[in-house]
Formats: sequence, C-alpha cells, structure tokens
Amino acid sequence: MEKSKAYTGADRLRDLIDENSDLMMVAARFGISLGFGDKTVKEVCAEDSVDEHTFLAVCNLIDSRPYSVEVSLTSLMRYLRSAHSYFLEFLLPSIRRKLLLAVSALPIDDVLLQLLKFFDDYCAEVRRHMEHENDSIFSYVDRLLEGNVSEEFRISDYSVTHTSMTEKLDELKDIFIRHYHVMNNLWLVSALNDIIDCNSDLCSHCEIEDRMFLPAVSRLERSLKLKERDAKPEVDEVKGEDSLLDSMTEREKDILRCVARGMQNKEIADKLFISINTVTTYRRNISAKLNIHSAAGLTVFAILHGLVDINDIDPHL
Repeated sequence: MEKSKAYTGADRLRDLIDENSDLMMVAARFGISLGFGDKTVKEVCAEDSVDEHTFLAVCNLIDSRPYSVEVSLTSLMRYLRSAHSYFLEFLLPSIRRKLLLAVSALPIDDVLLQLLKFFDDYCAEVRRHMEHENDSIFSYVDRLLEGNVSEEFRISDYSVTHTSMTEKLDELKDIFIRHYHVMNNLWLVSALNDIIDCNSDLCSHCEIEDRMFLPAVSRLERSLKLKERDAKPEVDEVKGEDSLLDSMTEREKDILRCVARGMQNKEIADKLFISINTVTTYRRNISAKLNIHSAAGLTVFAILHGLVDINDIDPHL
C-alpha cells in the first residue's frame, strides 16, 4: 500500500532506516558513511556529496511513498553500479557458499547437482545482464550527459527487453521448498532465506531502473534531440515526412525491413537473435509511431523511404 507522505531532506536519516531497514542498503549504495548520528538527510547527503533529491526519490520509491522522477542520472548510475557489485560480488556468491555447505551434509545425487547447476546458470545470466548495463548502457548514458547523441541506439531499444531476473530464482526456491524433501538443514534454510531477500532486492532494483533510470534517459535523449533539431539550418525543415523515419531507431528499421520482405515474427526473431515477444513489442511500437497498422502499409512506407528496394519485395505476398 502506498504511503501518503514522502520523506524529505529535513527528516533524520536514522528515522528512515528505523522505519524501513532496506534503506540502510540504499544509503550504502549511494556511498553514505555510517555514524551519521541524528543528522538530517540533507546534512548527510551534503557531507558525502550525494545528490539529495535522487537519494530521496529512491528511498521514497522503495518505501512505497510518493517519489520524484526528476533525478540526477550521474548519481543514480553510481547507485545502480554499486548495487550490481553487491549482487555479483557479495550476495550471489554468499548464497552459493551456503548452498554448498547445505549440500555437503547431503548424499550427492543427480537432482542435487542439477539444482546447483540451475543456480550457477542463473548467476551467469545475471552477470551478463548487469555487465552489459555497466559496460554498454551506462557508457551510452555517460556519452549523452556529455552531449553526444547516437543515431544507432536509443534507450527504448533496451527497455523493451529489460527484465527483473527474478523468475528463475523464484523457481529454484520453490523447488527446494515444495519438492526437495530433506531433513532440517539450517544452511539450506539460511540460503533460501537469502534467496528470498535477493529476489525482493532485485525486484526493487528493476523497479528503480524501469520507473526512474530509463524514463530519465529517455527525457535526456529527447532534450538533446530538440537542441540538435533547433541548431539545424531551416532548409532541413523541407524534409517533412522524413521526420517519421528519423524518429525510428535502427532496430525498428531492421524490424520494418523484415516485415516488408514478408518475414513472419518467428523468422524475424531468428534473424535478429531476439525473442518473438520482443519482435511483437517492436511491431506494436512501430505501428503506433507511424500510425500504420497493416503489413502492406508498412511495406509501402519502407519502399517509399528507401528502407527496402521494391525488387526485394515478393509480389505474391
């Protein structure tokens, strides 16, 4: 249930943490030192060079209070990078150690080995996801903050595939709790408790990215695009309809080319190495952006705007 009153800079940080202990981890990820006594959020953030508004926005979102979407991307990325380090270098390895200790007291069988492999595969998937964000997405935003706009990528290309990564961890927990019969094993119980906490933390982490980070990046992209457009000579305005083409990302153009060539969603997914659901989402977004909802109409648009050659189109489709 959402609470009616938001935390403010005048509130004592210790009071926030007393009300919700998860906010101690939030403070740590922003780089706030312990030993802050009775200081207010405003005072603590000033001392540790943390953007007060971004810190409060994250705290309010996590505690289900009204929050501001106006955040510092630099400060928020510092928080997200720190969270990635916590998951990859501390929490997930800690859970694995506990699982191994739990397993050491059990007779090893194929099922147990498969469960451990399930967890290791999941950890590898989380690492790929978070390292991609660290190396590619955050670097892209750093370039945006420097005023460099990319024509090859937009944050919407990433947001349509962004997930919380919690489903597999939930499955592993349920398998142990509901199906793997074993006498009371405190290491296993402790590991499962950590898995539950990890799942909750990952959900909050994804929510921060979806509700704050990705929208903030989109706003920055639009702002830079407007500045870029305003800086162009007026003669560029004769392009007219090309503005629709300019509004499309390179991935959207790839999808449109495939549609124009008569490819089905499964074929498009295989060709571009993405899921069918992602293809469906892209097609829905393309149709909404162009206000063209038929494959035939999209094909005509692609031909008129030079995305495909008319000779590449099968006349029998």
